[in-house]
Amino acid sequence: MRCNIIGVLDNGIQGLTPATLKLIENADLIIASSRTLTLFAEHISHAQQKDLSGHLSQVATWISQAIAQNQHIVVFATGDPLCHGIASYLYKKLPHEQLHVVPNISSIQLAFARMGVAWQDAHIVSVHSKDAGEWSKGASSDHGLYPLLQAIFNHDKLAILTSPDNTPDRIARMMLIANIADQFTISVAENLLSDDERVISRSNIESIAEQNFNGNNIVILQRQQKTIEKIIFGVQDSDFLQRKPDKGLITKREVRAVSLARMQLKTHSIVWDIGAGSGAVGLEAARICSHGYVYAVEKNSADFEIASTNAENFEIYNYHLINNKAPLGMESWPKPDAVFIGGTGGELAPLISLCLQQLNTDGWLVMNFVTVENLATAIETLKKQQAVWDITQLQASRSQAILNMNRLKAENPVWIVSAQRQVL
Repeated sequence: MRCNIIGVLDNGIQGLTPATLKLIENADLIIASSRTLTLFAEHISHAQQKDLSGHLSQVATWISQAIAQNQHIVVFATGDPLCHGIASYLYKKLPHEQLHVVPNISSIQLAFARMGVAWQDAHIVSVHSKDAGEWSKGASSDHGLYPLLQAIFNHDKLAILTSPDNTPDRIARMMLIANIADQFTISVAENLLSDDERVISRSNIESIAEQNFNGNNIVILQRQQKTIEKIIFGVQDSDFLQRKPDKGLITKREVRAVSLARMQLKTHSIVWDIGAGSGAVGLEAARICSHGYVYAVEKNSADFEIASTNAENFEIYNYHLINNKAPLGMESWPKPDAVFIGGTGGELAPLISLCLQQLNTDGWLVMNFVTVENLATAIETLKKQQAVWDITQLQASRSQAILNMNRLKAENPVWIVSAQRQVL
């Protein structure tokens, strides 16, 4: 006995084959959302009905119990059950041989057909989840809409499955706050195949932000001009705004490159940047961690403004900077996969202890020092914490023109200390 997971659309039985209708007629148990059960109410005869709305975690148990009783089971899903549908979830919970998927046209495919737009290159995102709340300026990676915003930054064409809470107008307002509204056109397909179907094609974001939608929508975003590929790693020092008259108070490119390499970053890494300065290390880390997030703190108000401006100029949004003296303001930050310390405000030892305690397993703490005293404090603290650590001394020289020739001008030597928490 197998459970049939059947894809349905809002045209009900009109969109199903005779063979699929037979499966529904013979079912002893039908599991579906309340909306779908209502849609098929006239065509369900003797079958017991279970509403999965708010009970997803129980569905696998219901199926297992029904199979044990040799019952015929049908689960209704929207469109293609394996495209952001319940089938993927059930395949993780039940043996594959107990499940059989009967796909329909996906709602995404149908929406693109309504717009006359090819969809093979579209990136698919779902916000069909709990109420994420409105996006606000400065919202970070813990916001429910953050993965969607990151997807919008990284793709030129998107298909978005919405929900009654996370509606097209909410998405449009988020894009306005993030200052990317003018980069895209937006299309919305609502209640597809229903009597009240509504299709809005290639509108502007501002217009959609002011309308009301029920959440039974597909949103299509199309970037008006394809993104120009940006440098991910190795940005020139001169591209960063820096403090004047003390211009040059950033981690120089050679040191920055080695420090970032020692942080062992991944695309989804969470990074702390303590003593952000002009933001060079944290902002380049944000580019590398395109699906992660960087939390930064800088106590100097002038540097805070410069780093904030650099983030805007580089169009980096997976980056949150606070103006404070570490560790103040860091209490709510998620545990990091990597920490960079470029400045400490005289609190080096306690900061090292805090960062080692908060690091995720296999995370790295990387620190830059230009004074012997700070290096000595760091080594002493790491020994007390029984950390695993090493030191790299780096001194780079850059060519400098002199008359019609070139000479090498030495940069200040820097100690790069890399450490991990010892796992006992």
